[in-house]
Amino acid sequence: MQWTKKGERPPKKFKVQKSASKLMATLIWNSEGVLLLDYLPKGTTMNGQYYTNLLAQAREAVVQKRRGKLSRGVLFLQDNTSVYTARVSRQALKDTGFSEIDHPLYSPDLAPSDYFLFSNLKKELRGRRFVDDNQMKMAVESHFDCKEKEYFLGGLKALYTRCDKCISLEGDYIEK
Repeated sequence: MQWTKKGERPPKKFKVQKSASKLMATLIWNSEGVLLLDYLPKGTTMNGQYYTNLLAQAREAVVQKRRGKLSRGVLFLQDNTSVYTARVSRQALKDTGFSEIDHPLYSPDLAPSDYFLFSNLKKELRGRRFVDDNQMKMAVESHFDCKEKEYFLGGLKALYTRCDKCISLEGDYIEK
């Protein structure tokens, strides 16, 4: 409802279109490519228990896709989101055998997924409309499937140049 002067027609109302739905994706990757891409189901909240399950899947993905890497050691970088720092998540990370790299508070510039992976994905998908969630998922997966190993390695090398700590890249993982 809107106030109008006597004899004036109310402004024309435009049809409301359903807004695009959003998907929350968790992407676990290394210098060779994507290890795990998970979409949070609608109506589900990302919590410590859900993340614990993802870490178990990530470990299995390393075993299956990067044979021998687990025995050499996997360094794991994640930000300080409360889900990741929850007690159950911390324990799950220890249970995977991964070693966590400390991530400075409030430092999205040191999160390769933020400054590299997702920013490039957003550029590619900008302006595109998707009929449904499955079409969006296919576009995301297609984006990453066509990337060469050098693409992912480049994202990690960018971390090296952004970070003031001494981190060296060796083979498949970041070593402190």
